[in-house]
Amino acid sequence: MILNSRLILALDVLSRDRALHLATALKDRVDYVKVGYPLILAAGLDIVGEIARIAPVIADLKIADIPNTNTLICEEVLDSGAAGIIAHAFVGRDSLSACVEAAREAGGLVFAVTEMSHPGAEELMGPAAERLARMAADCGVDGVVAPATRPERISLVRSIVGERAIISPGVGVQGGSPSAALKAGADSLIVGRSITESPNPAASADAILREIR
Repeated sequence: MILNSRLILALDVLSRDRALHLATALKDRVDYVKVGYPLILAAGLDIVGEIARIAPVIADLKIADIPNTNTLICEEVLDSGAAGIIAHAFVGRDSLSACVEAAREAGGLVFAVTEMSHPGAEELMGPAAERLARMAADCGVDGVVAPATRPERISLVRSIVGERAIISPGVGVQGGSPSAALKAGADSLIVGRSITESPNPAASADAILREIR
């Protein structure tokens, strides 16, 4: 995994042109661009390859289906140019392992969600996060997703997954502190609206980078 700036841009926009503009403008400030359902549904799967020609892409499809379907999804998005994928761990060992195997075949990375960053995640995912992190590590994922909005959860996950990468969403608009998340054990921060909805995205990215350096 690339860890230069320790910043991942969450490109949750609906316009292909806007997405390509932001990726181009910010490519030297971020290690990866994270592309999810909103942009893929709006612009088509080809947008993954278009952005991948600008910066490495993590496809955030939060894959959560039976093993065979997970395999098909992973193969399709990795073939389109993604360097990595994000999958849910809660669907179980067999489904997550299918993602890991598909990624290995394609030379891609797999990140498993242990807990999401919004308040509702504390209802069901929070109590299971420790088990999900252990299972994800056992399945051989490259990294996990843990919330910057709850740094103590990052510390817990770090104690379980060892040297595997931790990428953390929830910085900025959702209230997560960049420095607190990194201090707790995150390797990279996932930042979206604080940058993409800023009047000056580059300046906003630079402000975050100054805080974490």
